[in-house]
Amino acid sequence: MLNKRVTGAFGKQAPVRSARVAAVRPSRSSVRVAATAAPQEVEGFKVMRDGIKVASDETLLTPRFYTTDFDEMERLFSLELNKNMDMEEFEAMLNEFKLDYNQRHFVRNETFKEAAEKIQGPTRKIFIEFLERSCTAEFSGFLLYKELGRRLKATNPVVAEIFTLMSRDEARHAGFLNKAMSDFNLALDLGFLTKNRKYTFFKPKFIFYATYLSEKIGYWRYISIYRHLQRNPDNQLYPLFEYFENWCQDENRHGDFFTAVLKARPEMVNDWAAKLWSRFFCLSVYITMYLNDHQRDAFYSSLGLNTTQFNQHVIIETNKSTERIFPAVPDVENPEFFRRMDLLVKYNAQLVNIGSMNLPSPIKAIMKAPILERMVAEVFQVFIMTPKESGSYDLDANKTALVY
Repeated sequence: MLNKRVTGAFGKQAPVRSARVAAVRPSRSSVRVAATAAPQEVEGFKVMRDGIKVASDETLLTPRFYTTDFDEMERLFSLELNKNMDMEEFEAMLNEFKLDYNQRHFVRNETFKEAAEKIQGPTRKIFIEFLERSCTAEFSGFLLYKELGRRLKATNPVVAEIFTLMSRDEARHAGFLNKAMSDFNLALDLGFLTKNRKYTFFKPKFIFYATYLSEKIGYWRYISIYRHLQRNPDNQLYPLFEYFENWCQDENRHGDFFTAVLKARPEMVNDWAAKLWSRFFCLSVYITMYLNDHQRDAFYSSLGLNTTQFNQHVIIETNKSTERIFPAVPDVENPEFFRRMDLLVKYNAQLVNIGSMNLPSPIKAIMKAPILERMVAEVFQVFIMTPKESGSYDLDANKTALVY
C-alpha cells in the first residue's frame, strides 16, 4: 500500500540556507542539557513543538503516501495517443465535480471544542489516533491527486481537472480532521509530512485498484458510522460524525471516477492477471482494515459499535460495489472467509502483546516468527479460496467499444 524518492511539486526539498549564527558553537553545558532533556508530550503523545504532534511511526498497517510513474500516466490518458478514448463520461463527471456540493458543508461550531473537552481517559487518546490516521489518509489522497492534475493538464485537460477537484475535496477533509485534532490540543504539520514521509511507489494500474478501493471502503465506513449514530444519538460523542453523510458522498464520487477510468482502460480488468491483482488488492485493503480496527476496538466501542460486526458489514458492502467493475473479488460471504480473518486478528493481538514486552529485540523476533508464519499461511489460504467471478461488462470480440 518500494519506497522511492518523489519528484514533482510535492517532492521537492526546500534549500537549506546558511546563517552566520550556525557557526557559533554552543557551550558544552547547553549540549548536555539538550541531550538529557526529555521529549515534550501533550495528551500522552510526543510533540515537535507547541501543539504539533510527532507523526506516528510508519508500519505495514499505517496510512501511506503514494507516488507513481507519471510519464506512464500521461501516456494512458493522452488524447493524442488514445484517439478512441470515450470522454463523454469523464466530461459528465467533471460537471458533477464542479458543482462542489460540499463547498459550505465543513463549517465548524462551538460544539466541537466543548465535546472534545468532555472526552477524557483512554477514549481521548484513541480519538486522537483515529483523527490522525484519517487525516493522514485524506492528505495522502490530496498529494497524489494534486500531482496527477498538474501532470495531465497538457495531455487530457478534462481528466486533469477532475484530479485537481478531487484533490480539493481531500484537502478539505484533511484540513477539517486536522482542525478537529486541535480540539484535543494537537495537530499535524502537514507541510513537514509532505517533505519527510516515505512514499510508496505503485504502477498506474495498481494506483487505480488501490485508490478505487480506498474511496469505496471510505464511503461504506463513513455512511455506516453516520447511520449508526443517527439511530443511537447518545453515542454521538463528537460532532465530527454528523458531517459524515455528505462527506462520504465525496468518497463515492471519487470511487465512481476510478470506475470510469477502468472502463476507459479495459485491458486493466479483462484478463487473468487483472483477476489476480483485483483479488490481491481487495484482500490487502480488507485485511489491513480488519486488523487495524480490531487493534482499536476501544474507539468503536466508545461509539456503541461492535467492531467485528461493523468491519464485516463494511467489507461485504464494499465487495458488492467492487464486483461491478473488478473481474474477480474474494467471496467474503463464505463463512470460511471471516473465520480466517478472525484468526488473523488473534495472531496480530499476540504480535502486539510480544511487542509491548520488556525483552531484547532478538528475543521478540524469535517469539514472533512462528506467529508470523501462521499469519502468512492464513493469508495464503484466504487468497486461494474460490473467488467470485464478477465485472459489469463484456468486451465485444470485434469492437473496441464496451458493451454494458
